[in-house]
Amino acid sequence: MIATALFLLFIGLMLLGVPIGVALALGGSFAIGLANPDTMMFGLLAVPQNFYAGLSKYPLLAIPMFVLVGAIFDRSGVAQRLVNFALAIVGRGPGMLPLVAIAVAMFMGGISGSGPATAAAVGAVMIAAMHRAGYPPAFSASVVGAAAATDILIPPSIAFIVYSVLVPGASVPALFAAGMVPGLLAGFALVVPAVWLARKHGMGMLEAHLPRPPFWPSLLQASWGLAAPVLILGGMRLGWFTPTEAAVVAVVYGLFVGMVVHRTIGVRDLFPILREGAELSAVILLVVSLAGIFAYALSTLSIIDPVTRAIVNSGLGEYGVLALLITVMIVAGMFLDGVSIFLIFVPLLLPIANHYHWDLVWFGVLLTLKVALGQFTPPMAVNLMVSCRIARVRMEATVPWVGWLLAAMGSVMLLVIVFPELALWLPRRLGY
Repeated sequence: MIATALFLLFIGLMLLGVPIGVALALGGSFAIGLANPDTMMFGLLAVPQNFYAGLSKYPLLAIPMFVLVGAIFDRSGVAQRLVNFALAIVGRGPGMLPLVAIAVAMFMGGISGSGPATAAAVGAVMIAAMHRAGYPPAFSASVVGAAAATDILIPPSIAFIVYSVLVPGASVPALFAAGMVPGLLAGFALVVPAVWLARKHGMGMLEAHLPRPPFWPSLLQASWGLAAPVLILGGMRLGWFTPTEAAVVAVVYGLFVGMVVHRTIGVRDLFPILREGAELSAVILLVVSLAGIFAYALSTLSIIDPVTRAIVNSGLGEYGVLALLITVMIVAGMFLDGVSIFLIFVPLLLPIANHYHWDLVWFGVLLTLKVALGQFTPPMAVNLMVSCRIARVRMEATVPWVGWLLAAMGSVMLLVIVFPELALWLPRRLGY
């Protein structure tokens, strides 16, 4: 009865437009109070305790810094320089601008790890360029929204950091390494339908008449941006700093590039950048802390075990259960960001993963792939919303193009399911 009230209240608040963190906290607090009606006031003392406990985890310190890195590189002009360098390599022609958009989005994912932020940064540069080259706005928005979805797979990833906090058996370095190959495969898979559709429908015919940037000057201008992922990931691998310390190093490096090298960031720009990073970080960390109340209610009311037994004993079998989880997570990804999805579903799904003896690092990559698919699946795809807003096109117009891109990334997810070593080989090779 109390468990039913918990989920009904949570879903009802979400439908009323209450922020996800507030809905989690109110639902959890209500359930805790109902579970201890005689000592309600004492029982509710667990609410502030778990609010603090949800936030007092060392890996979470990296989140504000990686968010700030994304804001810094967004304003530093790195995306435009990477686009020019990519065009200098692949040249002009039908289908080349979509390829460049995907490649730059993947590279930006190696700096910030936030899908919507990358969709905004890359979309601001690429959608206008693709429009001038003759690509339909709906197609451009579809490509940018799908490409940005790879960013929660390619390290550093905020979603992986949150997952590591929820799952002690999966470390941040192991998850970062495990996401590399699937993330790259997802990006390469998106290139195939994007280029094929562009050439099949005669898009980008004006592109060939635009000048090709010179290679060496473009490389020189892009070199500082190209060095950022090498510094972040290479420093962690060499043991120079932890993931949290790597985020701080990336902030210092980004400010140096923006203020000293490119000089696109002035002292007056620092306050808006810091404010943007602080606001987004506060939202993420507040949701994380409030979700601790919801998780405590789930464990205290013994809701997780009955749900696990019901799913395991449903007769679907291991792969049937996996198919069910894939469907649920993709649907959830249409409406919620990856951090919120992990906070809500991982406590419920972890016992199922343990029952079937699934590798928890592989399971984290698989969950993240499902969320990535949901981020550009209409009608409520967060990445697609951003790119459609930039392209000034309705989301319904992207459906004919998005379907092909979803099929491409979905094939990568199936490969990771069939061949778990795609995710596990690199962590084992690196000794994580």
